[in-house]
Amino acid sequence: MNKKFYILILVILSLCFKCKPDEENPFDYRHEMRKFVIEIADYSHLINNNFIIIPQNGQELITNTGQPDGELQVDYMAHIDATGREDLFYGYNADNRPTPANETEHMIQLCILCKNNNVEVLTTDYCHSEEKMLDSYNKNQQQGFISFAANKRELSNIPDFPSKPFNENNQNINTIEQAKNFLYLINPEEFSDKSEFIGAISQTNYDLLIIDLFLFDEILTTNEIESLKTKQNGSKRLVTCYMSIGEAENYRYYWQKSWKTGEPEWLQTENKNWEGNFKVSYWHPEWKAIIYGHKDSYLDKILAAKFDGVYLDLIDAYEYFEMQ
Repeated sequence: MNKKFYILILVILSLCFKCKPDEENPFDYRHEMRKFVIEIADYSHLINNNFIIIPQNGQELITNTGQPDGELQVDYMAHIDATGREDLFYGYNADNRPTPANETEHMIQLCILCKNNNVEVLTTDYCHSEEKMLDSYNKNQQQGFISFAANKRELSNIPDFPSKPFNENNQNINTIEQAKNFLYLINPEEFSDKSEFIGAISQTNYDLLIIDLFLFDEILTTNEIESLKTKQNGSKRLVTCYMSIGEAENYRYYWQKSWKTGEPEWLQTENKNWEGNFKVSYWHPEWKAIIYGHKDSYLDKILAAKFDGVYLDLIDAYEYFEMQ
């Protein structure tokens, strides 16, 4: 089905099926995250109608209850092209360990619901033994998901195994639906400089790249990104950019030295698991203005660099506020 026609149908349906407000908690953190993603998508498409939107994790947002049998949030679904899912089969409790079966089953059901509604599924498992990496690829393929087995949680390298991308091909990849594999590499610490980083990726045949806008504190140029859009075998691929919207990172260009928890008011506590990452009131206008809307915003820099899309992290930030 034509994607634009499908979106039109979903938007019409959204007018018929509205979620009932939670009378006990009128502030809906999940609704605010959906709204944020939709705003990012709408703004991006004003500049590039083909810009790809991929939220990572938080698949519970696709229904009103967070369960597979809940009412589909059709407007949200209509604004995203794919959904990223970490730890589906490996890494949920610890790297290289199988994810508990009940968690896997819950995540699979939601991911299949995405797949059945024209939203592709990209999964990242964290495992380093060859046996488990291959098992991850095979299990994801059985579900129809596009997958990457990361042998380092830091996403700082191109894995040696398998020796070539799973489902390697010489097809031109112009849409997310055509991708059969991807590389998730956002930490350049194992590379000596920008040239080595770009050169290493250029020698691969991954269909889709997820990389960072910044490389050794420098923004990638449009020419550098354009060079990455060609696989080693000469066919085309997609290059998307990682961007966290649920936490502020104190190593980003927008960070101000005077900031601390509560100052500005939307800056929350530091993530105890990731030093330098701070929870944010992601619905606050000042935070949104950092993310999108003007030439110095994060998203505008990504669009100006001519990435094919954006990979949005910390979509599940609503869980932090629901637990408070």
